[in-house]
Amino acid sequence: MKALADPDNALAHGLATIRDQFQVPDAFPAPVLAAAEIAAARAPAQHVDRTDRRFVTLDPAASTDLDQAFAIEPSGADLLLHYAIADVAWFVDDGDALDTEAWQRGTTRYLPDGKAGLYPPILAEGAASLLPTGPRPAVIFTVRVAPDGGVRLDGAERAIIRSAAKLAYDSVRDSDLPAGFAELAGRIQAAEDRRGAARVDPPEQEVAALGDGTYQLAFRPLLESENRNAAMSLATNMAIADALQAHHTGLFRVMAEPDARAVKRLRHTASAFGLTWPDAMPLTEYERTLDAIDPRQAAFMLAIRRAGMGASYVPYRDGVVPWHAAMAATYAHATAPLRRLADRYVVRATLAIANGQTVPDVVTEAFTRLPQVMARADALSGRIDRAVIDLAEAVMLHGQEGQVFPAVVTDVTDHGARMQLRDLPVVANVSAHNVTPGDALRVRLTAADREQRTLSFERIN
Repeated sequence: MKALADPDNALAHGLATIRDQFQVPDAFPAPVLAAAEIAAARAPAQHVDRTDRRFVTLDPAASTDLDQAFAIEPSGADLLLHYAIADVAWFVDDGDALDTEAWQRGTTRYLPDGKAGLYPPILAEGAASLLPTGPRPAVIFTVRVAPDGGVRLDGAERAIIRSAAKLAYDSVRDSDLPAGFAELAGRIQAAEDRRGAARVDPPEQEVAALGDGTYQLAFRPLLESENRNAAMSLATNMAIADALQAHHTGLFRVMAEPDARAVKRLRHTASAFGLTWPDAMPLTEYERTLDAIDPRQAAFMLAIRRAGMGASYVPYRDGVVPWHAAMAATYAHATAPLRRLADRYVVRATLAIANGQTVPDVVTEAFTRLPQVMARADALSGRIDRAVIDLAEAVMLHGQEGQVFPAVVTDVTDHGARMQLRDLPVVANVSAHNVTPGDALRVRLTAADREQRTLSFERIN
């Protein structure tokens, strides 16, 4: 899970249990490793030489599975984003052992103590990764970004690139980045605001030791470099989605807006955190006012993320415009093929249409099967993420049994109430009847079971 850091290994035992429970693989089968060894030695043969163009990567400092590298150049009033994406399809053949294993996994699975990759490390963190250790095969998408933030796919090509630098979010300087990086990100973000996009990027959660044997959940707001980097991926995925839709093909990421009940729960959650959300202000407008530096606002940003209707994948359908409510746009996933199975096929389709070629039948057929495969993978990742959060909450509150917490009812269930603690980013059930959403409660923690990853509260008022 990328959104929870555990530098002191407070969760180690519980994480081992979670890995066992959800059968998170700790290795690849021998045939897959053998196929990866052979694939890693495959020399690029369909790629133009773009090693004269200065590409860089920007990621967490410890990352080695680098999907994206970028270069930027002006073109009149526009900016051209050359977004290089790891050419995973060059190494993975349809139906081979690597492909079969990737269809079983669907995505890379993240936990605080490590990940279970979609592809073996010799590829994902070696030959296919856009590391600055030598030339790498890539697919370069050239995206034209207008002054108003409008995006258009100008071209796509297989190319050999050489990353000039592996830059890290927490240490990068403006002088390390291509000229136009901040301007491009600003254009994309301004366009989001005008569209009314509701893309929320919550801060990372960290398990912090307090020094007395107890822990707390703390927040690390995203750095400006992270938000700007995300804008490049957003621009590319939107441009690709528009191109695919125009050519009557593709696989799209869609998401409905939170329904009225979810928004009502969020209003009660905002009240629990002491936040002022004007009655007449829509959620999409209010969430753009939130500041992740404030712990309560940061916790509310996480609540918004969890309240979403959930994103899914759909293939192209005649007469249907796929829509992602949070992006307020037609959207696709194409920029993380080392970590998501679906991206490999979207990249292949985009490469074909951008060069006047027919999308391969195997790709079109994959678009019909991928929604179910990705839904299963996403659901499993969601269950793992929820288990990790439950564990972190139990570790944080262990030893505080008997303490009283203020809370607010956010929803009523058949078995009681769902509540949000006022001072902690914890949502839990409590046996409380004759209450309505928005009611204030005082609850006592009766158990924080780290083994079962459960919290128990009793109402005291």
